[in-house]
Amino acid sequence: MTSTHTLETPEVSLVYDVRGPLPTADGRPPLFLIAAPMDASGFATLAGHFPDRTVITYDPRGMGRSTRKDGRTDHTPEQNADDVHRVIEAVGGPVDMFASSGGAVTALALVAAHPGDVATVVAHEPPLIALLPDADRAVAATRHVESVYHDKGWGHGMAAFIALTSWHGEFTDDFAAQPAPDPAAFGLPADDDGTRDDPLLSGTSAAITAFRPDVAALAAAPTRVVVAVGEKSEGLLTGRTSVAVAEALGAEPAVFPGDHGGFLGGEFGQQGEPEAFAAKLREVLDQ
Repeated sequence: MTSTHTLETPEVSLVYDVRGPLPTADGRPPLFLIAAPMDASGFATLAGHFPDRTVITYDPRGMGRSTRKDGRTDHTPEQNADDVHRVIEAVGGPVDMFASSGGAVTALALVAAHPGDVATVVAHEPPLIALLPDADRAVAATRHVESVYHDKGWGHGMAAFIALTSWHGEFTDDFAAQPAPDPAAFGLPADDDGTRDDPLLSGTSAAITAFRPDVAALAAAPTRVVVAVGEKSEGLLTGRTSVAVAEALGAEPAVFPGDHGGFLGGEFGQQGEPEAFAAKLREVLDQ
């Protein structure tokens, strides 16, 4: 049974879903699944693999059903962490957490700011570009993607983003010099609808990739922090950032099935390895 709730704050109406009873039937922490900029709809398959757990999902501010009231368009780890903290207060913590992509950055900010909120967090492929040895060139590559988006629209920008996330190894000047990818090659539209507000492409989420986790606060927190990386992400941007985050925390990353979207089961037209992914997540959470 799933119930949907809205948490009102002066800045945002936060919508979250609860699958299962609260308090939990077996006394285990609820399992909170978060991402960014992806909303709760991307976790439909993964949540279904945990019928024995009470699962919480939510839409980050400005995404999906969570509407902003603050007049802002930017996204920061601190904002998102405060929002997740409010949801945890509402459902009753601490929680276990699986956090992917920008949500993994949110989770690291949350644990540093509110160390009692999370028992175990699995931070899956946090895109913390600032920690890379080639950070300057990686940032330049993301700025190139933003430029393509602002010049030509969503389809061209997303094609450039796919090229960014598919680049193997450290970035060089060759990235921006290569021919612009054809959106049609990825089944993307070439027409420009005039919008420039995509959180992935517009630059409004730059504070997320530029974030530097508070390593001392994370080490002092009672939370068990596990950095996860997809086995098919080796050498790619978020695979490399995952390794960099794990090294900063003095740990080895846990290797999960698939790639950056390994948990997806057809959401957004992407097929990962959700059954194997869920089994690995359960193994890590139960350690």
